Amino acid sequence: MQTDLAGKVVVISGAARGIGAATARAFGKEGAWVILVDRDAIGGKQLERSIGKAQFIEADLSTEAVCEPVIQTVVQQFKPVDVLVNNAGATAGLNLTASPSAFMDSVRKNLLHVYALTHYAREALEASKGSIVNVSSKVAETGQGGTSAYAAAKGAIHALTREWAVGFAPKGVRVNCVVPAECDTDQYQRWFATQKDPAAARAGIERLIPFGRRLTRPDEVADTIVFLSSMRASHITGQFIHVDGGYTHLDRASTGEQTKWS
Repeated sequence: MQTDLAGKVVVISGAARGIGAATARAFGKEGAWVILVDRDAIGGKQLERSIGKAQFIEADLSTEAVCEPVIQTVVQQFKPVDVLVNNAGATAGLNLTASPSAFMDSVRKNLLHVYALTHYAREALEASKGSIVNVSSKVAETGQGGTSAYAAAKGAIHALTREWAVGFAPKGVRVNCVVPAECDTDQYQRWFATQKDPAAARAGIERLIPFGRRLTRPDEVADTIVFLSSMRASHITGQFIHVDGGYTHLDRASTGEQTKWS
């Protein structure tokens, strides 16, 4: 994809692994300066070396006190912020049996940094007429069961995407959201490994994905994020782009052996 991203400054949270790492590599191929923000120092440093035009910032983004210095560091060293990718987050597996305080703690860990990084980067983004891409989850739309806090945080990210798209529009900043479903990340692979028959568990999930009967690859999500961040998507804002092989919206009957053509 030929884009205008060469030399642009891109900040990615949760950048050391999975979708974040794939996104960092994709921006690196476009010639962007990639700021990798993650608490995983080993993975972050390795990725920094492999990309070249990159800088790793070790940070646990669960508190506001950490989020502000991250953006300050980027602005001081690079001046603009052209793209902010709010990607960090993890499923907590908390259902209604969890205490309200545990629920709020999990929501905070998955949501606070999205607001805080955007809040502290807003002036730099407005100066560059940049772009924000939030990474959500199909759980915000479909539910999953047993993950109330994660669903609440991702649902809030959907709401903030539309809210910020309206608020930033007069300043020329676009805000969109990428929504993966069953993505082949290391986090998902670790979950498969906990199952009695990992191969069967994976096959069972893959059978539910209409297009290709396979998990989405992280690079497929990353390419969509790059597109939305570039001027190739110059009039796209406030949108939810599902990179999921049709998992979220297509009828489950489409995963059967028989396909009915209309």
